[in-house]
Amino acid sequence: MITIEHLKKTFKKNKVEAVKDVSLEVRDGEIFALLGPNGAGKTTSMRMLSTLLKPTAGRITYDGKDIEEDTVAIRRRITFLTNEIRLDGQFTPDELANYYGRLYEMSPEQISKNKKDLFDYFGITEFADRRYETFSTGMKQKTSLAICLLHDPDTIIFDEPTNGLDILTQRLIEQLILRLKGEGKCIILSTHILDLVSRLADRVGVIVDGKSVYCGTVADMAPSLGVETLDEAFVKLYEENHEEQAIVKKK
Repeated sequence: MITIEHLKKTFKKNKVEAVKDVSLEVRDGEIFALLGPNGAGKTTSMRMLSTLLKPTAGRITYDGKDIEEDTVAIRRRITFLTNEIRLDGQFTPDELANYYGRLYEMSPEQISKNKKDLFDYFGITEFADRRYETFSTGMKQKTSLAICLLHDPDTIIFDEPTNGLDILTQRLIEQLILRLKGEGKCIILSTHILDLVSRLADRVGVIVDGKSVYCGTVADMAPSLGVETLDEAFVKLYEENHEEQAIVKKK
C-alpha cells in the first residue's frame, strides 16, 4: 500500500509550485486512476512516487517504509511507464531485456523466463532481434511495457499507457492491467480517457491546481457530487477548485 501525505514539489529554478498539497492512498490489488487537467501536477506526483524526483515537503510510504529512507529497495519494487521515456533505438528487444534484467540483478534464468512470457503476450517474439527504432508506435509501446514489467514489480505506475495507440493495442494493454490487478499488484493509472477509468479503475484521485480534491471509489464519485456521469463529476470538481474559476465566481 502507498500512502501520500501532504506532498509538495517546488522547482527552485523557475519558482513553480507544481504540487501544492496532495494526499492519497493506493491499495494493493486495485487500479487507482489519477485524474486532473493538463498542468495539474499529476506527472510530477508520479515522478515523486517513482523516486525520480525528491519531494519539497510531505511524505510517501510504501507499506509503511518511508521512500526517502529506503529508496534503493523501493526502486526494485516499482516501475514507471511514461511516453517521455524512450528506449535506445539501436538495441533490439532481446538486448534491452537482457540489459535491464542485469541492472535489476536478475538471474539469467529469471530474465529468460520473464522475457519469454512478456514477449509472447505482446507478440514481440518474432521481432525480438529487430532494432527498436524500426518499430511502429504500438510495437514500441508494447516493448516498453515488456521491459518495464520484466523485473515483476509490485507497484506499476502508468502515465497515459494507451495514448496514440490503435484499438487492438489499447485492448491488449487494458487486459494486461486487469491481469496485473488479479495478481495483487498496486496499479496507478493516469489518463484523460474517462471511459477507460470507468471500465478499469476501482478508485480515483483527482488533482486540481496541484491539490488533491477527491479520493474515493469510481462508483461513488458522480453520486457524491450530485451528478450522473464521471465526466460531469470531473468538470464539477474542476470548476469548484480551479483558482481562476473560483475568483470569477466570487466576482
